[in-house]
Amino acid sequence: MNSPFAETILSGSLLLAIPVALLAGFVSFLSPCVLPLVPGYLGYVTGLTGVDLQKQKRGRMLAGIGLFVLGFSVVFVLFGGAFGQLGTLITGRQNTWITQILGLLVIIMGVVFLGGFGWLQRDAKIHAKPPAGLWGAPLLGITFGLGWAPCIGPTYSAVQLLSLSGGSSATKGALLAFVYSLGLGIPFLLIAIAVRRGIGVLSFFRKHRLAIQRVGGGILILLGLLMATGLWSAWVTELQYWFQTDVKLPI
Repeated sequence: MNSPFAETILSGSLLLAIPVALLAGFVSFLSPCVLPLVPGYLGYVTGLTGVDLQKQKRGRMLAGIGLFVLGFSVVFVLFGGAFGQLGTLITGRQNTWITQILGLLVIIMGVVFLGGFGWLQRDAKIHAKPPAGLWGAPLLGITFGLGWAPCIGPTYSAVQLLSLSGGSSATKGALLAFVYSLGLGIPFLLIAIAVRRGIGVLSFFRKHRLAIQRVGGGILILLGLLMATGLWSAWVTELQYWFQTDVKLPI
């Protein structure tokens, strides 16, 4: 395996972390901090609401949501890269105790997602309002990405803490942040493609938002327990060994 990028992608830690990051982004979308506001975001990025929104042409809707998703994705990826680079100073592949501490922090993030630690349940947002419509869509995405919400902050933080396990790098942090952004952004795009059906699907998830929140928090706590008990590191080692012995990639 002579490709550094391939080695990064196929490392045991990333093979486990990528689906977790994707799921974390999707859970963030379904959370009470985001899901009820989706119609508002759709209206804001197109400058339309109500019946006019549902009659809006698909191309304009996709353009607005695409720019919105691009805005918060850029923020998340930049933070992820910076966090990963910082992590190279404090982590190493042999520092198992660091993974255990990170696991405890992920457990805390799961409790926050479930509504615990009241001081972390307050939103911290930039209150500047970009202009409604396509011009303001990427700016809205940037302000969305820069804020803290008790449903988005814990999941994104958990993904970044996960990026520190098994060795950290700017590439790893940015990649997991990008995958998280996909999990969060793709549902926005799917709803933009079919607004009427999408709004109907949203109403179903709203009715079950408490169950979704519990499942999301449970996933984070389970992930933290795996990291804290060493099972995560064991799985990473097994995957790395499997690829080193059984997988041959072309140069």
